[in-house]
Amino acid sequence: MAGGKMSARQKMINLMYLVFIAMLAMNMSKEVLSAFGFMNEKLETNNVSTTEKNNQAYANLATKASEQAAKFDKLNKQALQIKKYSLEFYAYLEELKSQMTADLEDKKAYESMDKTDFLDTYFFKGDNFTQEGQVFLDKVNGYRTNVNKELGAGNKFESVINNRFNTNDVTDKDGDVIPWLKYRYEGFPLIASITNLTQMQADIKNSESDIVSALLGGKLEESLSLTNYKGIVALDKNAYFAGEKVTGRIVLGRYDATMVPDNVILNGQSYKNIESGQVIIDMPAGNVGNHDIKGKITFTQDGKPVDVPFESSYSVIPEPGNAVVSADKMNVVYRGLDNPISVSLPGVSDNNLKVSASGGNLSGSNGKYSIKPGDGGIATINVSATLSSGTTVNSKAIFRIKDIPAAMGSVREQYGIVRMPKSGLANSPISAGLPDFEFDLNITVQGFKIKVPGELTIIVDGSTLSAAAKKVLDKAQRGDIINIYDIKATANGYNLKQVLPVSIELTN
Repeated sequence: MAGGKMSARQKMINLMYLVFIAMLAMNMSKEVLSAFGFMNEKLETNNVSTTEKNNQAYANLATKASEQAAKFDKLNKQALQIKKYSLEFYAYLEELKSQMTADLEDKKAYESMDKTDFLDTYFFKGDNFTQEGQVFLDKVNGYRTNVNKELGAGNKFESVINNRFNTNDVTDKDGDVIPWLKYRYEGFPLIASITNLTQMQADIKNSESDIVSALLGGKLEESLSLTNYKGIVALDKNAYFAGEKVTGRIVLGRYDATMVPDNVILNGQSYKNIESGQVIIDMPAGNVGNHDIKGKITFTQDGKPVDVPFESSYSVIPEPGNAVVSADKMNVVYRGLDNPISVSLPGVSDNNLKVSASGGNLSGSNGKYSIKPGDGGIATINVSATLSSGTTVNSKAIFRIKDIPAAMGSVREQYGIVRMPKSGLANSPISAGLPDFEFDLNITVQGFKIKVPGELTIIVDGSTLSAAAKKVLDKAQRGDIINIYDIKATANGYNLKQVLPVSIELTN
């Protein structure tokens, strides 16, 4: 085809050949664009599942922190700070992606997302960065710096975080040094840049997962070491009459029936009364006064003996003159609720106690009672019993009566300002709760008011939006704050005096 004079037919064949090659190139480009789109969908799906897994890990760590503050509270605060950094950076990237596709009618028409002009003009101005481009670069650098700072210098995730969020200049195949932002985002099709941002979001989620799992798993693994066990003396009761036997058990902080000690030293003497990994205490109480129980339990670990010390004390007391009354929920009882009350008297069985109350209705038996306060400010528990010596003991305990604290309005179990789409609000019931209250309450919303900016306030009966409420909600715009207030609710049939409002920021 390259030499000699070509016939008209040969020229036509050559032209058709060039057109065929061009068509192949166009089809290949469309296939690549679609591939980026499908990859983006896959990444977004994985981000959702990773978010759910991370939320469970955060919840587990929070639970551990509430149960074992000394061990997990610092780790939980560290994790919450990393979660804050991650949420802010992830939300920024999500907003940027929304801007990139704002003008597209079909968000999945990947073959048409071949233009490069959005980020080319949004991030770059000639050879320099725009203000928005510099903000993006600062966000990436800031996230990397903040996470590493929170974890501490030399942390085991430092190299991973630095690699995932690296913004160093890049040397191309020709040896030219190119700024990272230009190398990664200038001149790329729109769908490729969107996928790139979604991958960065995946890096955020994966970093969270790696870090929180390590924080939780590392501490749990550490707790399994025998050097972290603690001997616990569990007596059947804390005070004894003169002449009684002291009974109880000595167990490890992490009880395991298969862990039988090699040796037990109790109060300086070798002790052999061991059953199912427990040291069974059975010895004379001694004279009136305080007595110590201390010693060590020896196990073999990795071929070496490991000593686990234990220490406790008990008191031997004369016959009591006063009953012991304690409120299971502090020295306060709440109006409208059945408040649990425990009543006991050392040396007297629960079924021999006479218990009555003033200021409320008392129910229960055998040491476990509940009192439902009336309209006053004080409730009194009266206790009397006859000791084996024939002496009658009378005692009382006074509790303050308080109203149930103000509840908090919520949507999807979230309080304060909740971000969600308009459709989600329209279909979500309004609830209320007391997150830090000690009682399990059955709170039912009876009604509320909803205020959409620029619209009249709508009064709603029940817990779900009425047709009128949905009608004004339809007029709200993205970014509007919808206020749900004047919430009427009952807790266990009792009318709550106050329920704090909840606000919804619309995301679309």
